[in-house]
Amino acid sequence: MLALLSVAELLGMSLWFAASAVSAQYQQMWSLTASEAAWLTTAVQLGFVGGTAVSAVLNLADIVAARRLFAGSALLAAGCNAMVLSAHGLDTALLWRALTGVCLAGVYPPAMKMIATWFRARRGMAVGTIVGALTVGKALPYLVKAIPGASIANVTLTASVGAVAAAVIVWRGYRDGPYAFPPRRFSWQLVGDVAREPRWRLAMGGYLGHMWELYAAWTWLPVFVAASVAAQGLDARTAGMRASVVAFCALAVGGAGCVWGGVVADRRGRAWLVNTAMMLSGACALLIGATFGRSLWLLAPVALVWGFFVIADSAQFSVMVTESVPAHAVGTALTLQTSLGFLLTAGVIQLVPLLEARVGWPWAFTMLALGPVVGIASIKVLTDKRVD
Repeated sequence: MLALLSVAELLGMSLWFAASAVSAQYQQMWSLTASEAAWLTTAVQLGFVGGTAVSAVLNLADIVAARRLFAGSALLAAGCNAMVLSAHGLDTALLWRALTGVCLAGVYPPAMKMIATWFRARRGMAVGTIVGALTVGKALPYLVKAIPGASIANVTLTASVGAVAAAVIVWRGYRDGPYAFPPRRFSWQLVGDVAREPRWRLAMGGYLGHMWELYAAWTWLPVFVAASVAAQGLDARTAGMRASVVAFCALAVGGAGCVWGGVVADRRGRAWLVNTAMMLSGACALLIGATFGRSLWLLAPVALVWGFFVIADSAQFSVMVTESVPAHAVGTALTLQTSLGFLLTAGVIQLVPLLEARVGWPWAFTMLALGPVVGIASIKVLTDKRVD
């Protein structure tokens, strides 16, 4: 079942960066600035925030069977993503990208709840594997883009076909495990009950620090790599291929980071793991600017280390959430967690190009290190005070 859900998440979440991977082509085709092109990613973030907010308020993840919610949402997301190809300008494309994000709210959080029904003692490893799979899935469009001659349509439709396959896999193959969470009736008060839980709030503090860094890094690291390679004077085709390969590897290596994080968290504790990962990823945010314009033999290792640790702790925040609220509220708690986290990312993604325009790429990522600092402080309070 872990393998089944991992494959489904990998395929379903490939929709996330389907437009971002070809943003350079959109920039050229529609004469967009870097900030305007960034909205191709930000629109998904905001759509996801809206979808998860509605899902949390309506308790959808706790009252609708996860199998139905996942499969239906994946199909709708695939359709919305494909409709981007019908757009003749940025406005229409952003509408379809936002709707794709809305639908993905029924793909990401439910999968974490679904796998939690199969694992208890090794839940960290299991959820880490799921998040690792979706991390590789989000990187997949960059791999497709690296294929010579790959067009916007190739990248877009490959992702949509993958999401359809994800829906079929879950609909035909998934069933709840022995630790299924009890269903409950709808309650307007459930979100409030979750938010009043002190352990949930402190775990959220760590998660928000992590999210401050994560999606801005994922969105702009490929652009940083491309600009760095171009600064070396290579021809456009060679530079583009090398940048796409490095970008794919830097994002995809996070899949291994998530699995490693889950295994280590189950052995050494989640707090130790998340604080270690945030410390190392924050250090990379500070250091990677020094590699700009230099050899890929210098840039690529820093990018890979950052890609590994920036996501290694993500699943463990979700596990902390499942362990900090009553069983009947787990789905809503996870959905609320992701909603607030992705709302934060939408703003940070837009900050990076503003900083790059003012101070250049060598310094544009440094402010991302603020997130890990705040996140580590919040988790330290959670563990030191042992909040009940």
